[in-house]
Amino acid sequence: MISADIQTVMPEIILAVYAMLALFAAVYTTKDKMAPLLTWLTSGLFVVLAFWISGGHGTVTAFDGMYNNDGFSRFAKVLILLSTAAVLLMSEGYMQRRGLLRFEYPILVALSVVGMMVMVSAGDLMALYMGLELQSLALYVVASLRRDSLKSTEAGLKYFVLGALSSGLLLYGASLTYGFAGTTLFSGIMASTADGVSLGMLFGVVFMLAGFAFKISAAPFHMWTPDVYEGSPTPVTAFFATAPKVAAMALFARVVHDAFGGIVSEWQQIVAFLAVISMFLGAIAAIGQRDIKRLMAYSSIAHMGFALMGLAAGTVFGVQAMLIYMAIYVTMNVGTFAFILSMEKDGRPVTDIRSLKSLSKKQPLRALVLLIMMFSLAGVPPMLGFFGKFYVLRAAFDAGLGWLAIAGVVASVIGAFYYLRIVYYVYFGEDTDGLNGKMPKVLWFFAVATSAIVLLAWVPGINLFGIETAAEAAAQTLVN
Repeated sequence: MISADIQTVMPEIILAVYAMLALFAAVYTTKDKMAPLLTWLTSGLFVVLAFWISGGHGTVTAFDGMYNNDGFSRFAKVLILLSTAAVLLMSEGYMQRRGLLRFEYPILVALSVVGMMVMVSAGDLMALYMGLELQSLALYVVASLRRDSLKSTEAGLKYFVLGALSSGLLLYGASLTYGFAGTTLFSGIMASTADGVSLGMLFGVVFMLAGFAFKISAAPFHMWTPDVYEGSPTPVTAFFATAPKVAAMALFARVVHDAFGGIVSEWQQIVAFLAVISMFLGAIAAIGQRDIKRLMAYSSIAHMGFALMGLAAGTVFGVQAMLIYMAIYVTMNVGTFAFILSMEKDGRPVTDIRSLKSLSKKQPLRALVLLIMMFSLAGVPPMLGFFGKFYVLRAAFDAGLGWLAIAGVVASVIGAFYYLRIVYYVYFGEDTDGLNGKMPKVLWFFAVATSAIVLLAWVPGINLFGIETAAEAAAQTLVN
């Protein structure tokens, strides 16, 4: 008879066992020739697990409170699994054409997703760290997957070195927290702060939040992001911009509410500070970028600032706004990277935004897809991105953080410049010998599907495809 604890973690066990079996199968058979099949199998498994997990109900804890299966973790896991499946399917053709599709790629992605699923369900500092490191170690390797490229090797090395630094900060904060709380369980840490919080515990909180800020690439811990985004193979960059961000943000929310929910006023100031500098640094630094992958790196820094604005509210609605924002952010990134993966000239990948000039005259439908994504990322109504920003701004304002909401509006206006500049190049740039590659069918599918979602989500009756209700239920299970 399978124990209740094992049943609770069954999705993670299935995925981990699949990854190990796939590794043995590939190593002892045709190796890289199995890579396309493994990519599709892994994506299919992610989708199946996502539907399985989405059917769960109630709150269940396992291993004496170390693991939580609740509405919040299920929402995050479904988002992680579906976004990773989409990125894997988009990347298969691109990596085959470049000779980069190795059997290790889908297996490493699967192992990193196991880590993410453990992260968002963690109810204990040790479970948290175990999930975080499993995710991170796999990501360090896929960042340097293009072994013959100096940039890719540099990206992997920078990510590894700075990731080790952030893990050190996180561990030091966790050890301080354990020392002053006397337990590693989030519930025990919460109980220990009932009568107030000591200075040592506050230092622990600060160090832990610094470690989390690195994982979501929030300023001032963002320094790895532009180089890693630019140096990694483009499909890997698309992966970095989606699922790991959701996992890290969900873990951030889990810790501040489950472990430090009794001292909201203390960590609220830190999160609000991270939100402000992330929004402004991302908005201003992206203006000078010419490489679209570096531009998307700074874009992600700014967007994480907006997501943190929702979290800074410290309320149920704040967590709901953050979850809605992350769902919308991931959708927009899948569509944007579907376009970026198709950017080619004479069979070679191109990332210079100046190559997009006059694209609308040659490929109007493709240009329209990019326009929709850029408008949505900029927060132009009635695109989906506008509603994401509206939710987090409202959450901050309702929580008495009016100044933070005003800062968010200003940062959004600044950030709109570099998105609209791309649209200007596409529709009003002078004729140049720019992109001449065709968009593969898989990329067309994801580009058109995400464009439709971005355009139609606000229509009455569709109501954000039910994300609002699901995010509200998930937030209520976390904040109590």
